[in-house]
Amino acid sequence: MLVGMADHAGPDPVAAVRRDLRLLEAAGAHEGGATAQQLAREAGLPPATVHGLLPPLVGDGYLRELDDHTYVLPGDAPGGGSGEQPAPARVRPALTALRNDLWAAAYLTLYVDGEMRVMEIVDSARTPRVDLWVGLEEAGHATALGKTVLRELDDEARADYFSRHDLTGLTPRTITHRDELVRQLDGSPTPVVMDREEYVRGTTCVAVPVYSGERIGSLGISFRSDRMYRTSQVRAELLTAAVSVSRRLTLPG
Repeated sequence: MLVGMADHAGPDPVAAVRRDLRLLEAAGAHEGGATAQQLAREAGLPPATVHGLLPPLVGDGYLRELDDHTYVLPGDAPGGGSGEQPAPARVRPALTALRNDLWAAAYLTLYVDGEMRVMEIVDSARTPRVDLWVGLEEAGHATALGKTVLRELDDEARADYFSRHDLTGLTPRTITHRDELVRQLDGSPTPVVMDREEYVRGTTCVAVPVYSGERIGSLGISFRSDRMYRTSQVRAELLTAAVSVSRRLTLPG
């Protein structure tokens, strides 16, 4: 089973996307293309960092590498075009890969107008989604997806949420006292949040934060509580996927 989630090494989605944005801004200033060294200098990033960022940005279609090994925004390249996809379509490949890699249903939520919204679920017959018998809007306190969002909110936004939502006990393991929940949210140094049968008996959920610009959300998986998983693999896969999803939600395209 998943245990020992206190490990806190891993990529930071916010920092990663900010580096991406700086790199794209630098590339946008060169319609004819810029070398990796130019981009590093103008973005104020170490060359080694830029060399690591360029392949995924090219692979995801945010940059194009020309024949002379310079980089441009897709719209500036010959044959380039624009045609932005809706958010679910942009993130679905990342959620599908997460489902396939971890053999678990994958979920994306965003905090919109003070409520937690399920934006996308990718499951299959062999990796079924959890029965959302209580909507996430009323069960944020009982799910890893919701608790991830609550932990990232500032004190004012969190207090506003609590003022509008009861901490209803959904299973014997649900935390129903606000002070206890806040201590749990603020007491863990790891970005990975887990609920074990707090939402529904027999199901465990693990989640990490994602961002759409300045908007917080969560990316998570669910699976049977009696199924064995490697904690390090789940943590690493989720954090890596969170960077990809945050990039797809935030960057133009």
